[in-house]
Amino acid sequence: MSTLDVAAGAIRRDETVEIVLLLAFVGGFIDAYTWIIHGVMANAQTANVIFLWVYAMTGDWTKALHFVPPILAFAVGIVLAAWLRRVVGERASALSVLVEIIFLIVVGILHNRVPDMAGTLGISMVAAMQSAIFIKVEGAACSTVMITGNMRQTIENIFAVVYGGAPLGTLRRSAIFFALCAVFGCGAAIGAFATETIPNLALGGPVVALLIVLLRCEATPREVIT
Repeated sequence: MSTLDVAAGAIRRDETVEIVLLLAFVGGFIDAYTWIIHGVMANAQTANVIFLWVYAMTGDWTKALHFVPPILAFAVGIVLAAWLRRVVGERASALSVLVEIIFLIVVGILHNRVPDMAGTLGISMVAAMQSAIFIKVEGAACSTVMITGNMRQTIENIFAVVYGGAPLGTLRRSAIFFALCAVFGCGAAIGAFATETIPNLALGGPVVALLIVLLRCEATPREVIT
């Protein structure tokens, strides 16, 4: 049962709307960055797999293999996130954000000094960590690195409200998921603009957003909703 539907209860700080929206902005931003700079998706591994097999089936193995490293890096990030959860428990969210900040700063500094794939590998790995650790908003499953599931939940919840008999909080939940989709899109738009205009400094945007997330995660372990 989602805490969106209850009148009172404890909500993890890393599941608050504020933090999840900031992470959605970061998710959209870095996907736009890696697509423009490296021609792959950091978050959307579905797209990478599709391009991999489309080019493979046409016999263009050079282009097909271009999409393998981010997929493998994403897998490594998922494993690292699982390890963090086992080792540090609730601290995993803050530590994963710290790792993401460090990697983005390193990629930004080495933007003109490392091969394209090096940046993609680092960004795909931290994107995977974000997708594996930040998986809920106020107790409801969500994604901060893609909008498909969020869009589905937006539409389903609106339908439930219109049809009638929807549980308390359904309309608010729909608004939250709609906001996730919108903020992800805004992040992608701003990321594309920044990458095209100031590519060497573009990653400063998500780093600032992640610093805010880190501070909010560390402010207090839980927030009580009354």
